[in-house]
Amino acid sequence: MISLAARLFDQHGYASVSMEQIASAADIAKPTLYHYFRGKDEILRGIHETFIDLLLDRQDERLRLGLSPADLLLGAMTDVFGLMETHRGHVRVFFEHHRELPPAVREEIRLKRDRYQEQIRAAITAGVEAGQFRDVDADAATLAVFGICNWAYQWWRPGSGADPALTAQKMWDLVIRGLASPESRSTAGRS
Repeated sequence: MISLAARLFDQHGYASVSMEQIASAADIAKPTLYHYFRGKDEILRGIHETFIDLLLDRQDERLRLGLSPADLLLGAMTDVFGLMETHRGHVRVFFEHHRELPPAVREEIRLKRDRYQEQIRAAITAGVEAGQFRDVDADAATLAVFGICNWAYQWWRPGSGADPALTAQKMWDLVIRGLASPESRSTAGRS
């Protein structure tokens, strides 16, 4: 039911989809839908929780395995691109409709979002401290990673034939290596 609603919200927008439309798409009676969800905001909560919990669970597993900072970033970026293929509606709803969550639920989700953001920031900080990354502002780098990933649902097209993992790898490479060639990096800033 959650995935079906996420697809409908992705196609038509959260505000435009009614509980009746969700019930109809699920081929159930509207009262049956209300047996499981008191309202559309509960479905919205389920979409947000599903998405952020997937991201956190996967990143927690990578942390448990002790992956390198670069691999932690690659894994996180691959997750988001992969979920655009498998959970497209969840992605759009998560990024566009968090303000429609009831305040208490919005706060719960915000805490999870903050935890995930801190995991990415910590990976960048650890990479800087280990000398794997150059000395960058970890907050700005974190925002850059999220900017790449969180905006991609606007241009990524599921089923386009492009591999989500390969696209994530390309974006990760831009984050890790930047645009400058090795030669230009050694002369950057000199006039």
